[in-house]
Amino acid sequence: MQNQQSQNGNKIANPQTGQLPKVKTPEMNDRDFINDGLSTCKYLTDSLNIAVREASHEQLYSDLLQILTETHQSCREMYNLMFKNGWYKLEAEEQQKLDQAFQQFSNYSSQFPY
Repeated sequence: MQNQQSQNGNKIANPQTGQLPKVKTPEMNDRDFINDGLSTCKYLTDSLNIAVREASHEQLYSDLLQILTETHQSCREMYNLMFKNGWYKLEAEEQQKLDQAFQQFSNYSSQFPY
């Protein structure tokens, strides 16, 4: 399976699809609309997490949890679309930092009461 992702330094991204105009204008393009939707989804999931945690009525809890799950799924779909089109880039972490974090949190397990 050919990997379409390129790793340039610490950047992980797909090549841009060429759908965007070369010069940014005041009008919103596809990337702008999806990015706005993704930002809104992130805000909604943050707020819904609080609502689910604090719901005192069982049916309200269930309904909010279902909405939260669907909102997370929508976020994932928008992220995947942006990443696929090269509009969302990630930074790879250095292996040494990953190893340090793993060691730090592994040591915490010795503090668990069980």
